[in-house]
Amino acid sequence: MSAHLGRRLRKGATSGAVMAAAVAALAASQAPEMIPPPADNAGGDRAIGAGDTAPPSGDGSATGDSPYYTVLPPLNTPNKPGTSTNLPVITGPAEAGIPASVLSAYKRAEQSIRSTDPGCNLPWQLLAGIGKVESGQARGGKVDANGTTLKPILGPVLNGVGFANISDTDRGAYDGDSTHDRAVGPMQFIPSTWATWGQDANSDGKRDPNNIYDAAQAAGLYLCANDRNLALKADLDRAILSYNRSREYLNTVTSWFEYYKRGTHQVPDGTGVFPVDRSDDRGRGNRPTPPFSPFPTSPDPKPSDSGAPKPKPKPTRPGEPSKVTPPPTKPTTPTKPPVTPPTKPPTVPPAVRVDRLTTVSTGQLTATTESVFTKAPTVAALDGSGAPVAGVTVRFEITGTTDARFSGGATTVTVTSGSAGIAAAPALRAGEKTGAFTVRAVVVGNSAKAAEFTATVTERQADALARVAGDPLSATTGTAFTQPVQAKATLKGAVAAGVLVEAKVVVSATATEESTEGPYFKNAAGDTVRTLVLKTDANGLISLPELLAGDKAGEYVLILTARGGVSTEIKLTVTAPAATPTPTPTPTSDPSPSGTGSPEASPSPSA
Repeated sequence: MSAHLGRRLRKGATSGAVMAAAVAALAASQAPEMIPPPADNAGGDRAIGAGDTAPPSGDGSATGDSPYYTVLPPLNTPNKPGTSTNLPVITGPAEAGIPASVLSAYKRAEQSIRSTDPGCNLPWQLLAGIGKVESGQARGGKVDANGTTLKPILGPVLNGVGFANISDTDRGAYDGDSTHDRAVGPMQFIPSTWATWGQDANSDGKRDPNNIYDAAQAAGLYLCANDRNLALKADLDRAILSYNRSREYLNTVTSWFEYYKRGTHQVPDGTGVFPVDRSDDRGRGNRPTPPFSPFPTSPDPKPSDSGAPKPKPKPTRPGEPSKVTPPPTKPTTPTKPPVTPPTKPPTVPPAVRVDRLTTVSTGQLTATTESVFTKAPTVAALDGSGAPVAGVTVRFEITGTTDARFSGGATTVTVTSGSAGIAAAPALRAGEKTGAFTVRAVVVGNSAKAAEFTATVTERQADALARVAGDPLSATTGTAFTQPVQAKATLKGAVAAGVLVEAKVVVSATATEESTEGPYFKNAAGDTVRTLVLKTDANGLISLPELLAGDKAGEYVLILTARGGVSTEIKLTVTAPAATPTPTPTPTSDPSPSGTGSPEASPSPSA
């Protein structure tokens, strides 16, 4: 019963009563495809009912309302925990398989768009549902290693015979038809829509509607247009209807969307299930069935009278009320089919309109250490015709090994292009590291459109270096030089601030290696060093720390060399301390009274 009703839905019901019965039956069987469309579809994207007539052109739809595959997913869902396993099986589990490259493209598009437009809430399963209905997942995943279909996928000629009438817009570049347009690629974009929404999602330098990565990214952006939030049912339905304005299309895509949300698995490229039963399949008599044939509003017509005599009614028995045939009812005036208002074309975001970023800054970006670059990275956002695009968000990123930063110390900044399409990064300041790095500019929401700048940082230099006036430097061994040592660096007569200056003690002006004895400095760790590197201050000055004489007397030279090669020499004299004089010995004093220094004679005993 379910299979029969599914076929009736795909081929078109013959009456409103049958349609209602089919909806009720499938809804009772928990078929995922029978999610009702919204009753209120404000905003100009009103669904075209099965009995409505399609507009005469493809304006406002991505596909030009081209035909699509009407096969519905099986009533049993993929084997996902929590889902019933007792539902009837219509097709095999392969229906839940999506070719590897195709599945990768859908997920990559979701990730990209969620990073640039998180409010859209684009699910990759919606792209899978549309891809299934439009092309059977790129004809079962018949794509090459880059995601491009092995053969172009083309819809029928949109010449107004059973379809919309759309004259050629691409000179046959995409569809090979220079008279009328045809839907192109796995997501079936008509060339005029692709010209606006086409993307280069695989960064091969081409926007190819036959590439599943490019097409999936473009489809996602198209569905998110007009600030839609696809987490809301009304916005989700509007998005699907903007792709193809048919209620049957809405129900078919929604059924696959819900089916894939319950679980999928990856299959190798080229092994996916290719659907049948397109909306433009031919009916009885090999006559084309219009894709938007109106459903009749009355039950199935009964066979007409054959002209045979009708049987006479049986007479009623006595006492029974006679069966009087009621008079025919007055036919009701048929109601006019509802007029479908023209759909509102999606508002194309500025980012999508950008075809390329061109560099406006001329010449290389250069600066010396710890100074501001004289130029700022600047780009112009242009569309395919070369016209400027205003309101584009451009992100500037510093990449490479560098300590250069934008104002405020940021490595990434965003700028919005002005009326002339110009976007200029804020001031860029170099750090202490020298060398080259890159500033990359990309359009937010369109990562394929990039421009790059090479920036170079060089050391600050001086062309003159001289000692500030002071006394000759001399000291005795074991002491420190008491005279201060200062030097000033200039460049073209102006103060040279931030210039590195090397101070080295050598044994002579011609020596290149530092001395191993004599005067020395102490570093922060208290170690003896004879070479220091200092940086000039805002006045171009360096002041040497305390210089110790050492233990070896002699003549030495202090050489100061600034970046740029200029130097100055200062003579250092270390002397030995003066010799201490030897003291003269003092004479010995006479202790005797006579002063003769000899002992006094004892009296003779005879005296």
